[in-house]
Amino acid sequence: MLSVLIAGAGPTGLTLAIDLARRGVRVRIVDKAEKFFDGSRGDGIQPRTLEVFDDLGVLDAVLKEGAPPAPIRVRLDGRPAGERRMFEPREPRPDVPYPNAWVLGQSQLEGILRARLAEFGVRVELGVALVGLEQDDERVTALLSTGESARFDYLAGADGGASLVRKAIGVPFPGTTDESFRVLVGDVRAPGLDPAFGHWFAAADDPMSGVVMTPLPGTGMFQYASVLGADDDASLATMQAVLDRFSAGVRLTGHGWATVWRPNVRLAERYRRGRVFLAGDAAHVHPPTGGQGMNTGVQDAYNLGWRLATETGLDRYETERRAVAARVLGVSTELLTRYAEGHENAHRRGEEGFGLDITYRAPDATGALVTGDRAPDAPLRDASGGAVRLFDLFRGPHFTRLVFGGGTPAPAAPDTRVPAAAGAPHTWTVLRPGEQPPAGPADGARFVVDADGHAYAAYAAAPGDAFLVRPDGYLA
Repeated sequence: MLSVLIAGAGPTGLTLAIDLARRGVRVRIVDKAEKFFDGSRGDGIQPRTLEVFDDLGVLDAVLKEGAPPAPIRVRLDGRPAGERRMFEPREPRPDVPYPNAWVLGQSQLEGILRARLAEFGVRVELGVALVGLEQDDERVTALLSTGESARFDYLAGADGGASLVRKAIGVPFPGTTDESFRVLVGDVRAPGLDPAFGHWFAAADDPMSGVVMTPLPGTGMFQYASVLGADDDASLATMQAVLDRFSAGVRLTGHGWATVWRPNVRLAERYRRGRVFLAGDAAHVHPPTGGQGMNTGVQDAYNLGWRLATETGLDRYETERRAVAARVLGVSTELLTRYAEGHENAHRRGEEGFGLDITYRAPDATGALVTGDRAPDAPLRDASGGAVRLFDLFRGPHFTRLVFGGGTPAPAAPDTRVPAAAGAPHTWTVLRPGEQPPAGPADGARFVVDADGHAYAAYAAAPGDAFLVRPDGYLA
């Protein structure tokens, strides 16, 4: 049985562990921390990540425990000055069922992911650090802080910006850190504030400076953020003193997790060396502007999982995901610059951070164009007339073959794009109303009806067209 060790049990490592475990891979996931993280940290979940969580079977819990981003009430010099939103809410579309970001504290999300992983019989090993590794052509030997030396087929480093895994395989991590710009971020209690809203306190002559406090669903707390002076610390007293500068009249009664953040923008030169891979903050670190770091890491793991499980296209993991990280770093850095320069609309976000426009289109080694666009969703009807979605057909570790129209025969030979280890793709015929399913077991066993034409429209399909969807929801 294929075996993988994951170092780091944040959202990236947990996502990868779930994806591998559901494919029957023997997984161990270790974390050097003695206890699970308790705090909000990366609390924004973008639409594409919600689609990943749908596939992994955790979306219902994420939606239940979280909430949409709250509108922000602005107070300048202590007086109300209107409301703002980071995003204008969008209505779901047939091809995009989750069009808006979602708010859920990182520790709550990690708890949901750990519970899902436990359903596969895998639990995080706390207080177990990776202290060294060696590899040969066949396996990786991991040296653990417990004194254990264990062999695995692959090792994934999801162990953060200071990644031991990245250092152990000698991958440079170029970028910049700005020590002159410090931001205090932490979780606080403020009983006098309405938790249905975010709150922005600033001076009228400098509205882009000040304090922003956004509610953390299910906790009774707010995530607090403000620019700090050179000598300020992350204490509750500092938070209160900064807030008092803006005549807020708001009392903070306690706080939990807090950190002083400095702009740190870095991208690993490689995501792979031999049988060792990097994902999440071990491969890229972002400014918090735009809420991209955690989301990019989760999507790294989702791309890497099926490749490790099938031992197919491993070099394309770096090709696809490093390009995405480079683009996202640019988006996050631009937003940070707008904040630092005091742009009045710096709080606004566009759709460039939602992850729905990610494409893996690129020439392969032969020069042929690899498709790699996100496979859209669409509402359909099943054989009994019940409602079903394309995402329901995609959900799981398999490839999916969509055939449009009842007259398209099954391929004469197995699709070479599908790794043998992945098994045969699940084939579905998409029919128009009144069309009959094709005869024969290959396609006729599964069909759906595109009653409103949404699937045909989303795929710009004509009768006879066929599409192969990878396990990570991208066209092969």
